[in-house]
Amino acid sequence: MNKFFYLASQSPRRKDILDQLRAPYQLLKLVEGPNSAADFDETPLKNENPVDYVRRAAFVKADAGWKYLVRHDLEQAPVLAIDTTVTVDNNILGKPEDATHARVMLRRLSGRSHQVLTAVTMKFGDTIVRELSTTDVKMKKLEDNEIEAYIGTGEPFGKAGGYGIQGIASIFISHIAGSYSGVVGLPIYETSELIKKFGFSLL
Repeated sequence: MNKFFYLASQSPRRKDILDQLRAPYQLLKLVEGPNSAADFDETPLKNENPVDYVRRAAFVKADAGWKYLVRHDLEQAPVLAIDTTVTVDNNILGKPEDATHARVMLRRLSGRSHQVLTAVTMKFGDTIVRELSTTDVKMKKLEDNEIEAYIGTGEPFGKAGGYGIQGIASIFISHIAGSYSGVVGLPIYETSELIKKFGFSLL
């Protein structure tokens, strides 16, 4: 029976959620380089749909985390990895490269609904378990001055779709159907169901 699992993510939001749940995890700090989760190429494959993309991304990160702990002779335990993407019109919106890119993303999301997909994967040896959270999010119509002010906060950067629902962008969200925590970056229900399969309980 495993006493803990590894979290292969540097996201403070995901760590905060696991801490709130008192989950038995340790942070797996991957060194930058070939075959590391941090080295994952976030470019979608040709004709890859958003669901396949986010599932693949989470798997690649979990696999890289497992290989890392084996290679460095760390204590073996399940590796949890997550990937979140925003999709609109079946197109993937990744993390904005700069202010211009963030502006384009926010204008595309303005006044309409989009989906946030978060794939959760846990790997232990040859055992791999996956879950997927899908959430519909409606953003109000944004004025140009709101977009510029939001970009000025710096919050859009490093976040899929160019916004963080747990931050000031929450004032833009008029409706959500699905998992709020999934939009933040770690769907609590799906994650709890997944780790149960490896013998972990949050109660």
